[in-house]
Amino acid sequence: MTRDDQPADPSSDRRERSVQAHVEGDLRETSDAGLVMAISRYHQDALAEAYRRHAGAVFGLARRLLADAALAEEIVQEVFLRLWNDPDKFDPGRGSLRSFLLAQCHGRSVDLLRSETSRRRREEKDLRRTAEGGYDLEREVWDLTLADHVREALDALPEPERQAIRLAYLGGHTYREVASMLDEPEGTVKSRIRSGLKRLRVEFAAAGVGLGDWT
Repeated sequence: MTRDDQPADPSSDRRERSVQAHVEGDLRETSDAGLVMAISRYHQDALAEAYRRHAGAVFGLARRLLADAALAEEIVQEVFLRLWNDPDKFDPGRGSLRSFLLAQCHGRSVDLLRSETSRRRREEKDLRRTAEGGYDLEREVWDLTLADHVREALDALPEPERQAIRLAYLGGHTYREVASMLDEPEGTVKSRIRSGLKRLRVEFAAAGVGLGDWT
């Protein structure tokens, strides 16, 4: 049985009247349940009103959980996009709209934290593997930048490689931050850094400078 086939009931009538009030009157007078029903009928102004009422609370929770304002903003956008795409998941009989949105925020934030933890572990594992192979990127770059001719060698690198190395190791940014700043995939950034450092090794070898001279 579809929603249209179900028999009418008093609560449904009240929601219908609330939607009608939204269409004809001031959205600020419409209940949250009425807003969600209007959202289910693709009224964007109803979503905007729901955002006005509850986005601050959602952002506050995401900010506390993630300790990152930019990520918190992403969570807010995702929570309200979900409300727009699937408003029927909200059941006014089980709680308020704010509680529903906060629950969505909490779940998505926890998922993101787990993903971030997993990503950091992979990155740390990658760095350990690189160091164990005698290719400690961070130490080499920091040490090599002590010499003027090393700076010249950096300047001679292709621009994409030079930017990635400077941001990651001279600027102290993570791979992910560098990828975001350069608007490139993280794998591309890592590849450019490795390629650039290999070029530096060749330049040093040609100049008769060993890495051990700078440790």
